[in-house]
Amino acid sequence: MLRAGRLGGACALRLLLAAHTVAAFEPISVGIAIGAASALTGYLSYTDLYCRFAECCREEQPLNASALKQELEEKLFGQHLATEVILKALTGFKNNKNPKKPLTLSLHGWAGTGKNFVSQIVAENLHRKGLKSNFVHLFVSTLHFPHEQQIKLYQDQLQSWIRGNVSACASSLFIFDEMDKLHPGIIDAIKPFLDYYEQIDGVSYRKAIFIFLRQEEREKTSS
Repeated sequence: MLRAGRLGGACALRLLLAAHTVAAFEPISVGIAIGAASALTGYLSYTDLYCRFAECCREEQPLNASALKQELEEKLFGQHLATEVILKALTGFKNNKNPKKPLTLSLHGWAGTGKNFVSQIVAENLHRKGLKSNFVHLFVSTLHFPHEQQIKLYQDQLQSWIRGNVSACASSLFIFDEMDKLHPGIIDAIKPFLDYYEQIDGVSYRKAIFIFLRQEEREKTSS
């Protein structure tokens, strides 16, 4: 009887020790978990707060297709086909988590048909600051590439600029105006970034967007 009592007491002691051991370790593991969660929450909160006041590149931010459609329809008069094509292209591209190549949009027409206006609307819907965004880059042929004898320099500078900015923000937007006046050598410098390459020198350009604006001459009517 005494032996059984001792045995029962030993079992009780083991259970008591086990309970104390678990109690001793559980608060530590829980504390670590809570601490890690708090740090992560704090980081996310800081990032969100920072991006409220400073511009951030949010590659996975979805496109508000409804807002873009409404703005195009309200501000782009008589261009229903263009509105549909642009909306479909941008929505499909932004909804694709793994595009195979960058999105390229070519807008051409007479002066005053709204090409530049469309590019401005697109920029504003992709990046909060629109054309003033650090992630939107506008090039005007006669302004940025005026001298034919410096084409090699322009090529090197442009490729370096595209590479550096896509490295900083994969969803960068590049707008090239006056394509009808752009030297073929500059076009050749852009072409490698537009193709089906997973990476070029360690940089992926598949989430970038390129818009090309070309002005067409009005056909002269015979009198």
